Amino acid sequence: MRVKKAPVTWLGTWLGTWLGISISIFLGLLISGSPVAAADAMNPIEIEEWKVPYGGHPRDPFAAGGDEIWFVGQRGHYLARFTPSTGKFFKRDLADAAGPHNLIVSAEGIVWYAGNRKGYIGRFDPATDEIEKIGMPDRSAEDPHTLVFDLGQQHIWFTVQGGNFIGRLNVSSRKVDLIAVPTSRARPYGIKIAPDGTPWIVLLSTNKLASVDPVTLALTEYEIPHQGARPRRLEITSDGRIWYADYRRGFLGLYDPQAKSFKEWALPSGRDARPYGMASDDSDRIWVVETGVSPNMFVGFDTRSERLISVTPIPSGAGSVRHMDYHAPTGAVWFGTDSNTIGRAIVNRP
Repeated sequence: MRVKKAPVTWLGTWLGTWLGISISIFLGLLISGSPVAAADAMNPIEIEEWKVPYGGHPRDPFAAGGDEIWFVGQRGHYLARFTPSTGKFFKRDLADAAGPHNLIVSAEGIVWYAGNRKGYIGRFDPATDEIEKIGMPDRSAEDPHTLVFDLGQQHIWFTVQGGNFIGRLNVSSRKVDLIAVPTSRARPYGIKIAPDGTPWIVLLSTNKLASVDPVTLALTEYEIPHQGARPRRLEITSDGRIWYADYRRGFLGLYDPQAKSFKEWALPSGRDARPYGMASDDSDRIWVVETGVSPNMFVGFDTRSERLISVTPIPSGAGSVRHMDYHAPTGAVWFGTDSNTIGRAIVNRP
């Protein structure tokens, strides 16, 4: 079942929230001093959602193609595939109640997922319906969290939130390396790979970012100047700059590794924003969802001009959008919601 498209059916809601958003943007200007133009913020994009028949907290979709969207059901303990052209869903149950948190799909079509509650990374081959489980070499690394391929898909880098590790899985040998985070209880969360192949991570329970040397596995921490910052997700633009969502304070933050400098911009909903899911497109624009407001707001930011470009309410309300994936050939950002939908936001027209 489809859920409404935002620009048309949410016109009334949009108009009703205009005043609140405009005030929030104005307050953001006062807080950050950044060149945010209120007029640009009222430039909604097209958002469409489909109800997931299984429920179970669908999240973290990955576009293996324009018509092949994989995602996990964290509470329902399943892997799933959605075909947008037909609206049909396929489900693969996980009998071990693994609480899958995240998945990625290789160029060969192999689905890799984080068995968050069972301490393993899973490999699912849709062609054979076979699952392989790769356990962690340290029992304290009990909760693999978010996965990402390196540039050649030879390794999977991942975070272990509760265990306080950054991990690397060799796809061929299945060998797992674990790198301990020096700051205790740092809660490593979102992870991305920079254009030079360096993994970057946000440490949610701290005001820090981290990077790992992919050769030596040496980990370096970078302290965000504001002590109250709590980064949750991140994106890396083509120039190698690190963009992060400050969940606690309602800011979009930037770390420039070349200049070794930080900068930040207040999001439209201010401290209520609770920015969470993020994606970057091939125009180096950042898309982030404010999850602290209802409906959640899908916010666009141009990193080149450093200005807000779009704010769109998510039709279902969303509840929370935790992770997003940009598919360049179709110009679409895919996301899952706590309202049990899979959503597609068209941010670029192919």
